[in-house]
Amino acid sequence: MRLRRKSGSPEGETAATEAAETGTDREAEVAAGPYDAEDLPDDGQPRLDLGALLVPPADGKELRVQVDQASGSVRAVMLAASEGALELRAYAAPRNGDLWSEIRPQIAADATRKGGSAVEREGRFGTELVCELQVSTKDGAAGTQTSRVIGINGPRWLLRATLIGKPAREPETAADWEDVLTKIAVRRGGQPMPVGEQLPLVLPEDLRRSGADAPAE
Repeated sequence: MRLRRKSGSPEGETAATEAAETGTDREAEVAAGPYDAEDLPDDGQPRLDLGALLVPPADGKELRVQVDQASGSVRAVMLAASEGALELRAYAAPRNGDLWSEIRPQIAADATRKGGSAVEREGRFGTELVCELQVSTKDGAAGTQTSRVIGINGPRWLLRATLIGKPAREPETAADWEDVLTKIAVRRGGQPMPVGEQLPLVLPEDLRRSGADAPAE
């Protein structure tokens, strides 16, 4: 929250107020998520428990899951709207490492190998990737799919968020999508896991009974 500056303040007071504003903004950025599930604040925010991910509801966005038809396991969580979507996955990471810096070149190389491109940009959560791949549309025409891949290192986990559609093509319009990330919590669990292995996602029993799990593409 930004402190409102009073009009007619002396120059020294104005400078001090601006410094206080900057400090407040930085504190807010530190306090914002995504969170580790064990350090989740008592903020009154409802979150759907999907195992490794605790995901808040988001206005105008439908929560979907991608399920592997062979194993029945949940592969990814997705928030979707008419203008785009946000895919969420979490991975095991070293306690004090920077897994995102390690795997970012691999993601870029994979995009290049598929005939596309990947460039780095600085975003709200640090360095991210903007990838472009050539795809075929439903009517058979050639098109370009743009995605923004955001990686956020946590305590022994990495949250990987992929934006597609308008929030990827026009990052300046994606604030509400990025806000969702600041409310998500990741549950790493205490079990040993290889670095880079995806943390398990599960459907709540009531959603499983309702058939809310969509098949993976």
